Amino acid sequence: MELTLDNPAAVAAPFGDRFAHVARLDTGGGGALLLLAGQVAVDDAGAVVAPGDAGAQAERIFEIVAGVLAAHGATLADVAHVRTFMTDLDDLPAYAAVRRALFPAAPATLPPASTTVEVSRLFLPGAVLEVEVTAVVRP
Repeated sequence: MELTLDNPAAVAAPFGDRFAHVARLDTGGGGALLLLAGQVAVDDAGAVVAPGDAGAQAERIFEIVAGVLAAHGATLADVAHVRTFMTDLDDLPAYAAVRRALFPAAPATLPPASTTVEVSRLFLPGAVLEVEVTAVVRP
């Protein structure tokens, strides 16, 4: 197996290049496991999008996630697990509405495995969500 760390050109670089957007673990035969860093809703200049608005931030976060996945040959349909950090679980309905639109439920398919936790704050003022994704690139 081979590990590659990457910041795809399709999305803005992480703050100060302190981390990689994605760790890609090639599993052989063209398959890979993608471990995405936690993403917050920022624009290309690094400013928080829609401070305090969980629904709008969720939309932006999944745009970023989709860009990182696309750079590695995957889509949201390849997501195996979503881990979400929220500053207020009362925002869950707004976040869940975005998730339901992106990851339809049965009978068509099952949404990915998921973990959601409330945290006291995130590293950027105004950010109310941070989302980590694990996806599979199929050979």
